[in-house]
Amino acid sequence: MKDTAQITGFHAHIYFDTSSRDAAARVREGLGASFEVQLGRWHDKPIGPHPKAMYQVAFLPEQFGKVVPWLMLNREGLDILVHPSTGDDVGDHTDRALWLGEKLELNIEILRAIGIS
Repeated sequence: MKDTAQITGFHAHIYFDTSSRDAAARVREGLGASFEVQLGRWHDKPIGPHPKAMYQVAFLPEQFGKVVPWLMLNREGLDILVHPSTGDDVGDHTDRALWLGEKLELNIEILRAIGIS
């Protein structure tokens, strides 16, 4: 059994396309206004293992119980990957991942090759 103390934080990857970018901006604005989160840069093209445009939101373990339920109710139809940060990027993005909306196919080989989170 793994100890949850291994989780140093969480990432939420908010996926969007040109038709849903405004919705993604509203979700981002709501997250920033409501929680102590770290908003990552907008990536308008696929990057790393992510198959679509996205931005990342980083938050601490104690915020999970507030941030994730908020995303469940306010995701505006966007697909969102939520995963822990344990130091095992492959496992964090696969076995330990939580999806809101459609589960997208990640390019896990990139994580194996370069260890990106």
